[in-house]
Amino acid sequence: MGKIDVIEKFLRYVKIDTQSDDTTGTSPSTMKQHDLAKLLADELTAIGASDVYYDKDHCYVYASIPSNIDDGKERPAIGFVSHMDTSDEVSGKDVKPRIVESYKGDDIVLSADGKVVLSPKDFPELLNHVGEDLIVTDGTTLLGADDKAGVSEIMTMAETLLTDSSIKHGDIKIAFTPDEEIGAGTAFFDIKRFGAKYAYTVDGGKLGELEYENFNAAEGNITVNGRSVHPGDAKNKMVNAALICYEFHSLLPVFQNPMYTEKREGFFHLTEVNGGCEKATASYIIRDHDEKHFEEKKALFAAAGEFLNKKYGAGTVEVEIHDQYYNMIDKIRPHMHLVDNAKKVMTSLGITPIDSPIRGGTDGAALSYKGLPCPNLCTGGYNYHGKYEYASIQEMKKVVDILLRIVDAYGKDY
Repeated sequence: MGKIDVIEKFLRYVKIDTQSDDTTGTSPSTMKQHDLAKLLADELTAIGASDVYYDKDHCYVYASIPSNIDDGKERPAIGFVSHMDTSDEVSGKDVKPRIVESYKGDDIVLSADGKVVLSPKDFPELLNHVGEDLIVTDGTTLLGADDKAGVSEIMTMAETLLTDSSIKHGDIKIAFTPDEEIGAGTAFFDIKRFGAKYAYTVDGGKLGELEYENFNAAEGNITVNGRSVHPGDAKNKMVNAALICYEFHSLLPVFQNPMYTEKREGFFHLTEVNGGCEKATASYIIRDHDEKHFEEKKALFAAAGEFLNKKYGAGTVEVEIHDQYYNMIDKIRPHMHLVDNAKKVMTSLGITPIDSPIRGGTDGAALSYKGLPCPNLCTGGYNYHGKYEYASIQEMKKVVDILLRIVDAYGKDY
């Protein structure tokens, strides 16, 4: 399995700049995402995929691989989804990937000036990859393994199936999405056209990770209306909006913060503060896996504003809270065969399955709530969204094997 070179595909795809941008208000958020979408549609057509469709308006790519089993049994169409865009936190332009062969457990100097170093002192999980071949950045951009590793693995799976008829399978559906990194990956996803009954996103990290829980998520914004008065004559007159902004933050639990939380622990994350004495604003993301705790966090956020309005006067603090997405676990529980089969496949390949609650969201979470149950699989990529990002060649090849064996599992009586 996995004869087609997944690494060759990956090294080509990461050189295409597909960074999304949450400020444009368009779909896709950046036109350059079309560059990869067109390429993938052309490649799918060239390898013989069926029903290849490139949504030129919204930058989605769909394709099918028809069943090659003719025994009269009904099998569910299984889908695989990855996103084409990369994070807007670090540049994805002019990515220059480099392969470190047979990693020895030492520091990897990434940048030409020697200042950007990928070190096990900072990233101790690097020591798990001693002896493996790692793909790294040149220290000036991200790598793009999130999620071009997933794209490459799905494309390799597809080409393998289309060139090796000995691998028996039911109907396979493929989709590539834009704008996942800014939370809009499924905004125009056509589930009917996609045609799968169940699907997997291939958008995780460490080999063996299997994700079917994610955060409940909300966005919280406050606007503080102050009163600017000359500081020389401000006593009992001035209302400093910037200081009240910080006072609002002090009312939130100190340790319910991303810097101090892990696993299923939720948080309030202050993402931006702007303003001065007359007016100030602050933006937060609110996260928790547990629905009850999620609602409690939103209530506390609103209560902080109410407290300050009682202290400084009505209308001083305006609070807005908007739900963004929800934990997919409730939509996956009725279809746990998706999880069970993935675990069996990994075990059969000598890979230890890792139940890993997502400390974020995925296209799969949104798709699950739209009626397409969709847990998330690993890719073999690490340190996403930054210049210290890397991917393991050996792990990426094993992910291709995982995909092929999942296809095989659903080709049989599941």
